[in-house]
Amino acid sequence: MLMDPDMRRGEMAVAVPPAIDAGLVFIGRVRTPWATRRECPRRGREDGPVCRLEFFEPWHEALLGTEAFTQLEVLYWLHESRRDLVLQSPANDGRVHGTFALRSPVRPNPIGTSIVTLLAREGPALLVRGLDCVDGTPLLDVKPARFLFAPLAPPKPGVA
Repeated sequence: MLMDPDMRRGEMAVAVPPAIDAGLVFIGRVRTPWATRRECPRRGREDGPVCRLEFFEPWHEALLGTEAFTQLEVLYWLHESRRDLVLQSPANDGRVHGTFALRSPVRPNPIGTSIVTLLAREGPALLVRGLDCVDGTPLLDVKPARFLFAPLAPPKPGVA
């Protein structure tokens, strides 16, 4: 167990294994009004401020058709998060939870997800509401929200 003066009572950190390149590519940056983690809301809100997803080349063409959707799932890299806590006390009240039982940004692989409302496309950028990350956060992926699609029917017995 590692100790850190920034840890809350009951929290526990571990030594993080060496990184193995998973081949992630940042496809853009998220632009929000929040300069620091302390300013960020705990969850994005549907009536929150307009934020901008700015896409790098060569991903501009990948935006074709996004205008057809009202909601998108955005995945981003929480680059300012610590990665070593296995036990956390998010409310700082002494109650402790395992990292995988929380939506905390502190994770071994700090990937954030938000369901956002798409307001408009402006060239190589999307204007959205519902984000909760720091300005300049690296963008990993954008896709139509999964609940906009009907679930696949279960396979019929005897049909391959």
